[in-house]
Amino acid sequence: MFLAQRSGAARFAKLDRKLSPYLYIAPFFVIFGVVGVFPLLYTVYVSLFHWELGADHPRFAGLGNYSALLGDDEFWTALLNTVSIFVLSSGPQIVVAVLLGALLDRVTRFPTVWRTAVLLPYAASLVAVGVIFTNLFGPTYGLINALLEIVGVHRIDWQANRFASHIAIATMVNWRWTGYNALIVLAAMKAIPRELYEAAIVDGAGAVRRFVSITLPLLRPTLIFIIVTSTIGGLQIFTEPKLFDAQPGSNNGGSKHQFQTISLYLYQSAFETQQLGYAAAIGCALMIVILLFAVVNFLLTRRLAAGGEK
Repeated sequence: MFLAQRSGAARFAKLDRKLSPYLYIAPFFVIFGVVGVFPLLYTVYVSLFHWELGADHPRFAGLGNYSALLGDDEFWTALLNTVSIFVLSSGPQIVVAVLLGALLDRVTRFPTVWRTAVLLPYAASLVAVGVIFTNLFGPTYGLINALLEIVGVHRIDWQANRFASHIAIATMVNWRWTGYNALIVLAAMKAIPRELYEAAIVDGAGAVRRFVSITLPLLRPTLIFIIVTSTIGGLQIFTEPKLFDAQPGSNNGGSKHQFQTISLYLYQSAFETQQLGYAAAIGCALMIVILLFAVVNFLLTRRLAAGGEK
């Protein structure tokens, strides 16, 4: 009897060791499946139908929405605008974040005050930021144009000019997110062993040489994380161009769609033209674009890492 009880307890303990880890992580996968995987799969399903808002019986379209998307000039304009704003924002943003993180790493007096200061733009209301920057880049009374006139540059219609509108929106994005990324870089810099810098100083390496040969290589995993998250956020940009439009409530991204992004076009297709199937196809296309950019970023960073290790 005693041996049977011990055998049963041993089997239960063995089963507990095997199942317990899965039970502990099961809530995450259940929630992820409900709020992550299911909406994604349902979006793909909706994209296969001609599905109007409020329709009870959507018509199966197969790949018809995707075929129409390939021939949609407005979609390609929105895609080009999205990539342009993404490049103008993410590139300078990462460079300035690294430099700002390096400066914060050298601050010895009131470091918490400085770190809080660079994070304040991220804590500000995005609607307030949009209103402020829309006025700063105003064509008639904007401060930016006033400063340009002082140095002899003609006024720019930031909202009507396509490239100028991209610069203005990218500036808004950079102002909001650079400090946030700088603190992530700073945290990674603080984790670098100080002995490496001390050895480099003994060998006669200057500040620039230490930054290039020690700091940047050891920041590579953090930079990959920032690049990937910036790619995802930059290609999904919606609020900034929405607020920058001079016409309240418009989703056109300007009178000639000069700064309409894919997210704006998706919103317009879903809730203005009420074509949910077409909007879902736009969302799937955006997901593919983000995946392609993420893969390219991963391959480039891995190649740079391999080159730096040789």
